[in-house]
Amino acid sequence: MIDIDLSPKTYKRSESIVFHKTKEAFGDLSNMVAGYPIKIDGTHILTSEALYQACRFPHLPEVQKEIIGAASPMTAKMKGKPHRKDSRPDWDEQRVAIMEWCLRVKLAMNRTEFSRFLLATKEKAIVEQSAKDPFWGALVVDDETLKGQNVLGQLLVGLREEVKAGTVEHGFVEPLAIPEFLLYGQPIPRLGFRSSLAQ
Repeated sequence: MIDIDLSPKTYKRSESIVFHKTKEAFGDLSNMVAGYPIKIDGTHILTSEALYQACRFPHLPEVQKEIIGAASPMTAKMKGKPHRKDSRPDWDEQRVAIMEWCLRVKLAMNRTEFSRFLLATKEKAIVEQSAKDPFWGALVVDDETLKGQNVLGQLLVGLREEVKAGTVEHGFVEPLAIPEFLLYGQPIPRLGFRSSLAQ
């Protein structure tokens, strides 16, 4: 598990890799970006965002199918929104671990491409600039400053350091050891690494 500090932090844009929109610089670090497909037990999932949203509803496979079948990551997010009151009961406690797992799966299925973007951030902090979410990202304070918990950015930094150390180059992503970790009613299996999903 990657160590996360949940206290709000201040980031200087000039000292950080800041990503915001998927088509802008380092947009490939976003969960919303296309081009990093995931495959689990024959199920094709277009983005890590769709996978993350589907993990909210292990007990509702039909909702998972709606989310995963959505044509875009934003639509996938919106498909789950009406059902959020029915999220898995431990969602708030498990969402960071689930996000970390989703990022590991994104890397596992797209190792060459995603590693390249992670390593290109070098030693800098990684920050997701958000308009309204200081938990996963950081909010703009002024032209040079952002502030937030930036949990997604911290997870990406942790993953980058593992890539540098070579600890994720060969191996597997284990399913989370939490109750009801299911996709379409079936336990999510251990997933192997590959250079790209096409191989």
